[in-house]
Amino acid sequence: MRDFRSLKFLDLFKGLFEMAGIHYPQLRKILTIKLTMDQRKVPTVFMQPNKRKKTLDENAFMKSLWIYVLIGLVLIPFIGFGENYFFQMSIFFGIVMFIVMTSMISDFSSVLLDLRDKHILQTRPVDKRTINLAKSIHIIIYLFFLTGALTAIPLVVGLVKHGIVFIAMTLVELILADFLIVVITALVYYVILRFYDGEKLKDIINFVQIGLTVAITIGYQLLGRSISLLEMNSTFSPKWWQFFIPPIWFGAPFEWLESAKWNPIITSFSLMALLVPILALFVYYKTMPSFERNLQKLTSNSREKKRFNHFWNNWMMNILCRRKEERAFYQFAHYMIRTEREFRLKVYPSLGLAFIFPFILLLNQLQLNSFHYLVASKWYLSIYMCNLVIPNAVRMLKYSGKYKGSWIYRVTPLQNRASLYNATLKAFFVKLFLPIYFILSIIFIVIFGFRIIPDLCIVLVFSIFFTVICSNMLKGTIPFSESFEVIGQNGGIRMIGYLMLIGVFVLIHRVVLNIPYGIWIYFVGIVSSTLIIWNRALKTIWT
Repeated sequence: MRDFRSLKFLDLFKGLFEMAGIHYPQLRKILTIKLTMDQRKVPTVFMQPNKRKKTLDENAFMKSLWIYVLIGLVLIPFIGFGENYFFQMSIFFGIVMFIVMTSMISDFSSVLLDLRDKHILQTRPVDKRTINLAKSIHIIIYLFFLTGALTAIPLVVGLVKHGIVFIAMTLVELILADFLIVVITALVYYVILRFYDGEKLKDIINFVQIGLTVAITIGYQLLGRSISLLEMNSTFSPKWWQFFIPPIWFGAPFEWLESAKWNPIITSFSLMALLVPILALFVYYKTMPSFERNLQKLTSNSREKKRFNHFWNNWMMNILCRRKEERAFYQFAHYMIRTEREFRLKVYPSLGLAFIFPFILLLNQLQLNSFHYLVASKWYLSIYMCNLVIPNAVRMLKYSGKYKGSWIYRVTPLQNRASLYNATLKAFFVKLFLPIYFILSIIFIVIFGFRIIPDLCIVLVFSIFFTVICSNMLKGTIPFSESFEVIGQNGGIRMIGYLMLIGVFVLIHRVVLNIPYGIWIYFVGIVSSTLIIWNRALKTIWT
């Protein structure tokens, strides 16, 4: 078994562990097994499809650290430029704590919520203190590498710019911030498990993973604006609510380096940066036994049915699916889309981006023109960007974490396999696309007025048309019948082609707006084309 460098460093403190009554050989063996098992995991921000199998010695987390190094470049302006230490370092710690905490929830929750210790190790002659310490060290090891990758280059810049005292203070506060993040995450999980079952916690973790992917993608939009942010002449005015913002606590001690003056508010913030993490560790230590007991709820799979969703699903199913066979497949596809966590992790980020991109285009226009100009313009066509989700989502309908059960398709006496694809695409459209489209439509009507309703109807019909076009990616494959591990990258060019098709139809729509009655002629034409292509495409998709 591999001997990890982090454990070799830990060996230097072997005497201290033994003096504290910890059985060090057991501690080291537990950590070795944990780190070895972690090599099979792929971090959320590094979940790129690849057919190549990982070798046993590969550590996907270590290979993903370069992504955090790139993200850390955003921090350089805040730590290297300007002289407003309090303002800049508050933003610095705000960004660091956000990224570390979301990564903690998305990638290290399995460490904090590990039930194997309870089920396996506690049945052996292993002291509970050793087990709990192994879990804590396991988290600390990964937080060290994550925080180090994120802040290494900015800290070097800060060392050159501000000196050793500045960097020493930053390192101490980064350690305290990491402790606070671990405790806050654990306490949030504790509260959730105290009142809800494990299924609710799994859903929350899944949505945090989705949010992390979306936030990192949008974060690149802010990189070019970070320098202009530092040009603001910000002045500190204390408010009562600032005591609830941890990044301000950690930014306060740097005010002493800048002004060298005693200030009671700055002193209070600085004391909170030191005392709150220590107090949080004490609270975590006291609540750990209760937390470990509540972890048993993670094995609970109870889920309350939402009556509104159930009614909406049945209503749409009865309208869209005429045959009983198709209704059965619709219900199955709807259930898979709703419960397949890995599918949600791969598709939901694109849902978020599809919702945000239309507003990004509008905000860019607001920077150049007035709001009245925007309302009178034809920039409502940016709603076409919501179709960005369709190619990726339709492609992912082929895959499932439970793909081994796809043999049921082969033995089911289907009269027409087209009903299977019909039902799957309809379930996707109703479950994932329509909510985003309806919300965007309401917001756009509020902004641009009721005059755009015919255009919104055309966009909806185009979305159906576009879904059928993208269904070509399912050709020859039964839905939910392949493993996510075999996703390849060879579909990149095809995906670009589908996205370019959206642009083509935006141009067509823009042109027909200048033709008398062109919008109605175009509406009739695209509806007719959609009906024809839907029936023909899904009959040949299996061949």
